[in-house]
Amino acid sequence: MKNTNRPAFHGSDLEQIEAYYHIKKEDIISFGANVNPLGLSPSVKKALAENLDVISRYPDRDYVSLKAAISDYCQIPASFVAVGNGSTELISLLISQRRARHAVVIGPTYSEYQRELALTGGQVTAYNLKEEGGFLLDTADLLRFLPEDTDLVILCNPNNPTSSAISRDDLTSLVSACRERDIFVMVDETYAEFAPDPRLVTAIPLTLRFDNLMVIRGVSKFFAAPGLRLGYGVTGNQDFLASLKIHQNPWSVSSIAALAGELMLRDTGYIEKTWQLIDSERTRLTEILSGFRHARVYAPYANFILVRILKEGLSSFQVFEAAIRQGMMIRDCSSFESLPGEYIRFCVMLPKDNDRLMKCLAELLA
Repeated sequence: MKNTNRPAFHGSDLEQIEAYYHIKKEDIISFGANVNPLGLSPSVKKALAENLDVISRYPDRDYVSLKAAISDYCQIPASFVAVGNGSTELISLLISQRRARHAVVIGPTYSEYQRELALTGGQVTAYNLKEEGGFLLDTADLLRFLPEDTDLVILCNPNNPTSSAISRDDLTSLVSACRERDIFVMVDETYAEFAPDPRLVTAIPLTLRFDNLMVIRGVSKFFAAPGLRLGYGVTGNQDFLASLKIHQNPWSVSSIAALAGELMLRDTGYIEKTWQLIDSERTRLTEILSGFRHARVYAPYANFILVRILKEGLSSFQVFEAAIRQGMMIRDCSSFESLPGEYIRFCVMLPKDNDRLMKCLAELLA
């Protein structure tokens, strides 16, 4: 039974935390936002500062240079790319244009999908990943589950908040079976670049084979730029891309965001440094947590880890409060409706900060 009388804070709610707990937001380590702890790339920051004059010009309406950078980064044709004001705009555009009669959302997951689907008036059914299976998707079971009139499937890979992932092989089976049933598939890959081997989980190469697929990404998490509001979508369905463009506001990506996107996607040094940090710390933290008597940890593929609290009488909110009173904000997962039990989620930060959080959690769960 979810406790609805306590405050529910999300990963970016630092202002609300500051007001409620009287802790300066500048003093809070945000383990709940899932943003790269390295912050904005120094070379990108320097280049942007030297090119602020781009703000005085309208962006290229077709974003040719930005799409070329995305094309190089993703190894797909530039003609497959749509850009938008964050991945949120593209998710909204996709859902509004598909106007699904019956959408199936794989959960527990990001609540924005359900919110956008509700605006289109179609039926929405949840297919929930199972805790006893480590929240890994059983593709065959999902395909048996899909109602006859399903015309849209939405999934996040790696998934938020479970940090579980679907392999490229399973994605291929899913998208292929969906095409036979005239079902469109949206894959949100916000966290795919953090995976131990992104090539094994990304669906982007499948856009070369299947026209019932769109993959959506952004720069908020991996490139530590949530305030930039830059996202992109990849699909081989040219008719659908044309429809999106007709209904999208012109110049939805600012000049500075377009330039930043080009710079970020070509910053190979930063990309490699990020991956090495996240991969080594994720492995280390998972090993530590696996030794805690009162915690169950699930194999993480994203830059965050989901933990189930197994200590009788200890709630996720109590663990959240213990951490925030030490200046560390984790995610109390009680707001995820299809996640029964007591769960917390936190992202990988810098090693010294991770050590502080492990010490705090050890006092409660070890």
